[in-house]
Amino acid sequence: MSLIERIESYADELIAIRRDLHAHPELGFEEVRTSRIVSDHLEKLGIEVHRGLGKTGVVGVLHGRPGKRRIGLRADMDALPIEEETNLPYRSTIAGKMHACGHDGHTTMLLGAARYLAETRDFNGTAVFVFQPAEEGLGGARAMIADGLFKKFPVDEIFAIHNNPNGPHGKILVRPGPAMAAADFFDIRITGRGAHAARPQEGIDPILVATAIAQSLQSIVSRNADPLKAAVVSITQIHAGAAYNVIPEGAHLAGTVRTFDGALRELVSTRIREIATGIGEAYGARVEIEIRDVFSVLENSPSHAAAVAEIAAELFGADRVDAESKPHMGSEDFADMLHAVPGAYAWLGATPGPGLHNAGYDFDDTLLPLGAAYLARMVERRSAVSA
Repeated sequence: MSLIERIESYADELIAIRRDLHAHPELGFEEVRTSRIVSDHLEKLGIEVHRGLGKTGVVGVLHGRPGKRRIGLRADMDALPIEEETNLPYRSTIAGKMHACGHDGHTTMLLGAARYLAETRDFNGTAVFVFQPAEEGLGGARAMIADGLFKKFPVDEIFAIHNNPNGPHGKILVRPGPAMAAADFFDIRITGRGAHAARPQEGIDPILVATAIAQSLQSIVSRNADPLKAAVVSITQIHAGAAYNVIPEGAHLAGTVRTFDGALRELVSTRIREIATGIGEAYGARVEIEIRDVFSVLENSPSHAAAVAEIAAELFGADRVDAESKPHMGSEDFADMLHAVPGAYAWLGATPGPGLHNAGYDFDDTLLPLGAAYLARMVERRSAVSA
């Protein structure tokens, strides 16, 4: 029985786990139930379990044949603050929370790989299974690292995989070097002067200021950034007002910046501050700006990206591998783990459907044995590599 066939023999159990997690989503640093389920499954497999790293993170440690190699595998566990809009029998039971990025699937794939490795022990050294909380912008990777993840559980290299609902189904995509963008989140708070909407001359309209800022920030990419370097500035929230006939006292803009280049990242932040402050002064409003470094650039080690492509080709066939995939402007806090330990992050194509972070999204369960097999094979092959 091949590796994939063996995992497919318990695919129904993996599907049941995944759908249970989907029905009970938990946001970042709130993954109490999810962590308990992960821990219980690992303990039943005879895997050493460590809880509470990075608040709700879980680490499993499994020893194979004698050897010094230590291979890390990571999955994310958190859901998103989205109201699910599907009619699935296992749809979210928690209002306003949903697994809209497939972390329920990633967690289950890693549990499937852990089961296979625990049953076979066909690898050298140690496998370290990292179940990370709070990937969705709350710094779960940084929290685990700050809690001593790689000091308590040192690994020689680490790997992670993410589903790709854009397809093609079953295809592994990986990119050497910078593969996903850095991300900053920003908040711009505007304080004007409230007034009756019929007497605007008596106030300072923060909504007018907010819209002027929102429009002008788009000039950063078009007129300040090097056109040969990628950058995105997106306003994703505008909050102001509560009545038809009142000019409010304040307004709030929020959004994100995505870049691959450190100097460009700094330039964009500087221009956001200059533009927002200058427009506020022009209108007589007070503007407060906060810009937070949330995600680093995700950089795959070229040698580990090559190993991903080689192992995926062996497992799925060379025609199911793209070893030079396009970079993503999306961000991932696995980047911080790759800054601490070499490794690689790959994508696994799903049957095309609603995209990530979409209220109609659902993880493709046919990926579970494929992803589990890929992760397990990474441990088997990479544990045999000479130091």
